[in-house]
Amino acid sequence: MIKAAKVALCIPTLNAERMLPALVTSLHQQSMSPGDVLVIDSNSHDGTVNWALRAGMRVHKLSANSFDHGGTRQMAVGLLLDSEILVFLTQDAILEVEQSLATLVACFADSTVGAAYGRQLPKPGAGPVEAHARFFNYPEQSRVKGLADVPELGIKTAFISNSFAAYRRTALEQVGGFPSKTILGEDTCVAARMILSGWKVAYCAEAKVYHSHSYRFIEEFRRYFDIGVLHSRERWILTELGKAEGEGMRFVRSELSYLLHYGPQHIPSALFRLLLKYVAYILGGLEGYLPFIIKCNLSMNRGFWMINKT
Repeated sequence: MIKAAKVALCIPTLNAERMLPALVTSLHQQSMSPGDVLVIDSNSHDGTVNWALRAGMRVHKLSANSFDHGGTRQMAVGLLLDSEILVFLTQDAILEVEQSLATLVACFADSTVGAAYGRQLPKPGAGPVEAHARFFNYPEQSRVKGLADVPELGIKTAFISNSFAAYRRTALEQVGGFPSKTILGEDTCVAARMILSGWKVAYCAEAKVYHSHSYRFIEEFRRYFDIGVLHSRERWILTELGKAEGEGMRFVRSELSYLLHYGPQHIPSALFRLLLKYVAYILGGLEGYLPFIIKCNLSMNRGFWMINKT
């Protein structure tokens, strides 16, 4: 059994004052209280830092242009040296039940589990497109995934999300920690390395958070451009685990079937959205041939390009 004192929680923030009240309330309702709660703030210009301090959280400040999806989280690992289990939560996630945190941490009772992630539910009032994305990626059944599952699951074997995920420190250190200079997907990189090193990744459907996004067309385009960049720069993931195209087709069939029952009027826009995502993903894979200014304008994470200048 993992002792609560050996569990730490890290929340990266940027102008999160509006979101923190609900998140903090859900944290205070948890049956497990982490031994340390660290907020890493990227120079918020609202009341985020004061709010976090009043809530009893430890705060570490960054300059706004120094945030790095992997590097910043690895910094947190170094600031939480007394913790065996490191839980990461995004500022817009709300723990759904009182046992969410404890249930996620309980996955590490299995000594072969190096990382675990919880189930993300659509936020109340989410539309059918937004809701389906969560139901597709976060089913009702829990599962522990390892190297033996690669032939069946392919790249999905390494699926994980740092919106609500936890890592065993020893496993994280063994695979080199979170990579720096990643446009996104630092969680996927770590999970893939763990899988290939013999560790397992647990999906815990009983540990739940509300977390979903209603992306506009341009936001969806930019997000999938960045995914294309990730897969282009981290080709080893596709080489070792399999390409993403098969999973994409399964998503298309699932979404159209879901919308047929729960929102047929959304099917035309969903088809257009699928086309946008495909084109964006292909462009992201070709980013090495694109001018710097074009990449900045096509990307959701523009700060990545400004920091790396590549």
